[in-house]
Amino acid sequence: MGRIIIDPVTRIEGHLKIEAVVEDGEVKEARSSGTLFRGIELILRNRDPRDAQRITQRICGVCPTSHSMAAALALDSAFGIADKIPDNGRVMRNLILGAAHIADHILHFYHLTALDYVDVTQIARYEGSSSALNSIRKFIERGELGPFIPRYEGDYRLPDRANQEAIAHYVEALNMRRKAQEMLAIFGGKMPHNCAIVPGGVTEIPTVDKITSFLWRLNELRGFIDNTYIPDVLAIAKVYTDYLEIGGGCGNLLSYGSYDLDGREADLTKRERLFKQGAVSAELNLDEFNPSNIAEQVKHSWYADSSNGRRPTEGETIPQAEKAEAYSWIKSPRYGAKVYEVGPLARVMASYASGSPKVQELVDHVLSELKATPTSLFSVLGRHAARALETKFVADAMPGWLLELKPGEPAYIESTVPEEATGMGLVEAARGALGHWIEIKQGRIANYQCVVPTTWNASPRDDSEQPGPIEQAITGVKIRDETNPFEIVRIVRSFDPCLACAVHLVTSKGRKLGEVDIL
Repeated sequence: MGRIIIDPVTRIEGHLKIEAVVEDGEVKEARSSGTLFRGIELILRNRDPRDAQRITQRICGVCPTSHSMAAALALDSAFGIADKIPDNGRVMRNLILGAAHIADHILHFYHLTALDYVDVTQIARYEGSSSALNSIRKFIERGELGPFIPRYEGDYRLPDRANQEAIAHYVEALNMRRKAQEMLAIFGGKMPHNCAIVPGGVTEIPTVDKITSFLWRLNELRGFIDNTYIPDVLAIAKVYTDYLEIGGGCGNLLSYGSYDLDGREADLTKRERLFKQGAVSAELNLDEFNPSNIAEQVKHSWYADSSNGRRPTEGETIPQAEKAEAYSWIKSPRYGAKVYEVGPLARVMASYASGSPKVQELVDHVLSELKATPTSLFSVLGRHAARALETKFVADAMPGWLLELKPGEPAYIESTVPEEATGMGLVEAARGALGHWIEIKQGRIANYQCVVPTTWNASPRDDSEQPGPIEQAITGVKIRDETNPFEIVRIVRSFDPCLACAVHLVTSKGRKLGEVDIL
């Protein structure tokens, strides 16, 4: 019996450590450890509540937009204006968030994950030419292969032509991501850390010029998604069919729903949203979502047990770095005491199970291409396929949202800070279900809690010793070569972890970076 330690897992956001116990080439047990302490909740205490949508964006530079949305929704609720947001504000929030998610998904597939399947060193054999490709080619010819190596070796199966085209698309995707970020900035003001989303709506005013500028970029992105992104995902899935069978994880999916289609309902759990809310089982049964079922456990987290098993409304962030049995700075969120995965797969499958015609059409088309069943999506490449389909679903909805904007009409409503109140903001970040909870006393923030997507997915064992989703996804996988454990990192990256969001100061005490240790 051996132990594989990967610390850190690269090509993700933040610092994640994976330990796997391997016997006869099979992972028998896995541990997922967040190795940083965040502390944003502590920074927010005693501040003006209106600081929340600014400060929480600083949790992460990759997905700050989702935090601004969750914070603004929580403040809308606390300020008593959740059902009074002007339609222009609601629609522009959707457009800003959608642009962020398109940029994020393109980044994840091409620049963080595709290199697990695409052999970029073949670029010297590629006949295509562009300034970016020529620059990469020159680096490789000089032996300067970073950031493409060091890497895990030994399992690159794409045919030469498909592999070479994917290399070209890697470069093209950099430009597409830039366009999506520009699209976000049209209504958000800037990226990262947009300044337009605030409690009460959006500070930007829609104009014909801004709508046209947004649409021009959107149309180019939709062409890339349809003609490049989705075909590339399918091309990899058809060659790596075994990755439609591994990495399934816990089999339970949770979606808060996202993109409000009507802002006249104060209760977020009753709003009509583009992506549906609900808890999805492995049998594709969809149960109604109830946020009171969410609680965080900390038996194996470096937090005081006083914060154990609490709902986020009562949550505490009390670090205890020397705690026995703990191995992560990530808490263990559970829904109805069960382990749930969140993310694009959860959103797509919740909408699929709810009977959404467009989502069912998209999913069924991909399944027919792959000769697979819906449950095959509970897998490594199923997550990538769901992420690509979500990107198309959102991008295709955006032209209709743009037509809903009314130039010259307000996008924001004034509000006042109450002396005492509570609020909850539920939205979907690119990586999954994101919730912010705020308590206001004497006009200041008394308590603030964020439960983020990777807190769910990369969580350690809970009080009942149930492993988290990533830990379950790794367990049972066959490792071809323990000195080259590419199977593990492929599974982990399919979740698109964001540890900056998930952990609750960096310390180098006792840690080694950049080491794969086989014991």
